[in-house]
Formats: sequence, C-alpha cells, structure tokens
Amino acid sequence: MLINAEESFLLVIDIQEKLLPTMHDPDQVVANTSILLKAAARLSVPVLVSEQYPKGLGATVGEVSSLAPPGAVMDKGYCFSCLGDENLSKRCKELKRPQAVIAGIEAHVCVIQTGMDMLDGGFNVFVVADATGSRTRENHDAALRRLGGAGAEIATTEMVLFEWLKQAGSPEFKELVRLIK
Repeated sequence: MLINAEESFLLVIDIQEKLLPTMHDPDQVVANTSILLKAAARLSVPVLVSEQYPKGLGATVGEVSSLAPPGAVMDKGYCFSCLGDENLSKRCKELKRPQAVIAGIEAHVCVIQTGMDMLDGGFNVFVVADATGSRTRENHDAALRRLGGAGAEIATTEMVLFEWLKQAGSPEFKELVRLIK
C-alpha cells in the first residue's frame, strides 16, 4: 500500500529536549522529521506531535516544534502509547484519516506501543525508519522488525515524500525535492 497525502497524517512522537541527546543518531532523527514536517505543511497533511511528561523530559526540541502547526503539540502524560492518552487518541481519530505516518523516539518504547495500538485500532501504520530512533541501534532495529511483522509498513523519509507527491513536475515537487538534495 502506498502512502496517500489525502488519507494520511503525520504523528511525531516525543522528540524532546532531555530525551533526544541520548539517542543513537539524534541528528538524523531531527533532520528527517523536519523534512517530513515541511512536506506535510506544503501538502496539507495534518500533523500531531506528542510529548511524554514534558515537565521531566522537556519540551519538543526547537527544530521540530518550530515546524509544527499551531495546536499540534500535545502532552500525553506518562503514557508510552499515544493512544493511551484520551485526548491524543481522540485527536487521531477525529482526523478521519486511515493512514498514520509515524516518526519519533524511542522506537522500542513509545513508537512501537503507539504503532501496535494503532494497528489494533484499524489504522494503516507507516513507520519512518530513518526518522525514528532509540538509544541503541539494536533496540531500533528490533522495534522495526516487530512492527513490520505485526503489519506496519516500514518506510524511509524519501519514500514518504515521493509517495505523498505521486509525480514529478508539479510546483510542490520542485519545492520539496530540494529538501533531500
């Protein structure tokens, strides 16, 4: 199944000030999530950004929060899964978009639990491998294997971008292709 800009939303999970520096490749996570956020804005793909216990883990990092639309950042309290928080779960469902494109940290904790809950809830889940991270490469890779085995599609930032675009030659293509060159 391909990702469709008109049927999907982007969910960015817990890329927070105190958590991000402990990740295996934090710069890649932020860079690729930023590309996804810019593309989502240009293509009118709705965005939600979660924060787990921001009082303790800090706010979403500036590079990410500055690209989030107004009202997109939501506190999910102590829940690992975004669907474990009533308000965030409600917002995901209110979008009425069956495809969830997921980026964020940590792949083996909050990303996997959110992805599994979304699969159970009937969403088509696309986890962006190069826009997710964990403290170790082993945890990251194991989470992606489990998610893939459970029915999530594993994608890359470029896959998402080109599937959202569908074709070359449009003004959107000309603008967004610069993000990956």
